[in-house]
Amino acid sequence: MSTFNLEEHGITVNEIIRNASPAALYEAALRNEKGSAISATGALVALSGEKTGRSPTDKRIVDEESIRDEVWWGPVNEKLPTDVFDINRERAIDYLNTRDFLYCIDAFAGWDPKYRIKVRVITSRAYHALFMHNMLIRPSAEELENFGTPDYVIFNAGEFPANRHTAGMTSKTSVNLSLERKELVILGTEYAGEMKKGIFTVMNYLMPKQNMLSMHCSATEGKDGATSILFGLSGTGKTTLSADPHRQLIGDDEHCWTDDGLFNIEGGCYAKMIDLSAEQEPDIFQAIRFGAVLENVVFEDDKRNVDYTDTSITKNTRGSYPIEYIQQAKIPCVGGHPKDVILLTADAFGVLPPVSKLTPEQAMYHFISGYTAKVAGTEMGVTDPEATFSPCFGGPFLVWHPTKYAEILAERIKKHGAQTWLVNTGWTGGPFGVGHRMKLSLTRAIIDAINDGSLAKAETVEDPIFGLHIPKECAGVPADILQPRNTWSDGAKYDETARKLAHSFQENFKNYESQASDAIKGAGPKI
Repeated sequence: MSTFNLEEHGITVNEIIRNASPAALYEAALRNEKGSAISATGALVALSGEKTGRSPTDKRIVDEESIRDEVWWGPVNEKLPTDVFDINRERAIDYLNTRDFLYCIDAFAGWDPKYRIKVRVITSRAYHALFMHNMLIRPSAEELENFGTPDYVIFNAGEFPANRHTAGMTSKTSVNLSLERKELVILGTEYAGEMKKGIFTVMNYLMPKQNMLSMHCSATEGKDGATSILFGLSGTGKTTLSADPHRQLIGDDEHCWTDDGLFNIEGGCYAKMIDLSAEQEPDIFQAIRFGAVLENVVFEDDKRNVDYTDTSITKNTRGSYPIEYIQQAKIPCVGGHPKDVILLTADAFGVLPPVSKLTPEQAMYHFISGYTAKVAGTEMGVTDPEATFSPCFGGPFLVWHPTKYAEILAERIKKHGAQTWLVNTGWTGGPFGVGHRMKLSLTRAIIDAINDGSLAKAETVEDPIFGLHIPKECAGVPADILQPRNTWSDGAKYDETARKLAHSFQENFKNYESQASDAIKGAGPKI
């Protein structure tokens, strides 16, 4: 029986399994959790139940006086009264107290000791414990012994629903963050990503408060020590492109840019598994081994080979693994100030060029816009490409107003002389259904040319609608592909589609123009 207890959090369960080894968590998951299995490569296969993705409409931030004037209230950050948080918190703790045993993970968020926070995760599922063992920074035996009081606590009672009759509840799922009490309460969803993004939301509050930038981006470092960062929404290639055999990986998803440089918030990676192959993504493919977690994938019953093309459970199949499973990972996960800042988009309209050079004002405009596109099959009801905008390429996780993050980014870019790029990993030769997705090999060639400095020297031509500066040549990329209009069979149709997309940009930016400078407002497309 464990001598470690969680009584300070109101939890009286006798057996608390603290920072168990992956092997022990495997055994527990296979013994106690329906659907658990071991894949042919040794990863733990887990099912997240009804919810196979985040539930952003069920996320709430507690309306507390100490933070009230700092939070960007609205659809992203909906207010939750303190008394309702107390009800949900008690409901979660009551459920956790009915378990025979619980798992506790004590670990860190943030590789820079000056800014890292101590996180405690309390959960009833071994799968959740292994996931956060991977995604947080694992303490040494000495650090664990001297861990002390955590800075933030996650109460994951996701197996138990919220009471839909409680004021402010929109479903049986509820994800509540109290920045004053430093607690995250999860009810009604077993999707592990809620924990990961909950801590990212915390860092998105803490870092800008210190005039440091928290970012939804990946980061890599070249052999010369020069770093680059890649912003991008899910599906744009942020994780895939950061797994580069010629560069060291600082991290694939969440970083901070301080006065000292970059640091990764996480201790692991969380990659999309759909269509994963050893040929296209060898670094990620080999990382799916013992210690990794595969969520909601389908495998053959006899050999346990995962079919990464099977989306019968969800299109959002995921894999979580410690960052050191990537052979080129840089440990500790820190780096200098970035030389290049890359904004990734997956333009399903086939309008934006595969790469363009941005002015500082354009960088702010496109950073605040955070554009990508949804395509048929990614969400219910989507039949044609749809423009979607997520401010700072991480809207669901922002706490402050988007312009605060943009202003800090602008100050960092100016101070350290970074060049900003817009890279389209989406469609070429026409929109979704007509053209085709940009080949990964071509996008990799573009990223290589950015990182080696050659693309910065290329002559550019200005796009007449978006004002983007498009390189005339790039090593490894056919010149005609660089100009998207040249790839369409019907130039007039391209012009019409480009104007429609430009209009979408303009309409979206109206949400932010009251707090944007004239220079930034003028950096958008012109019809």
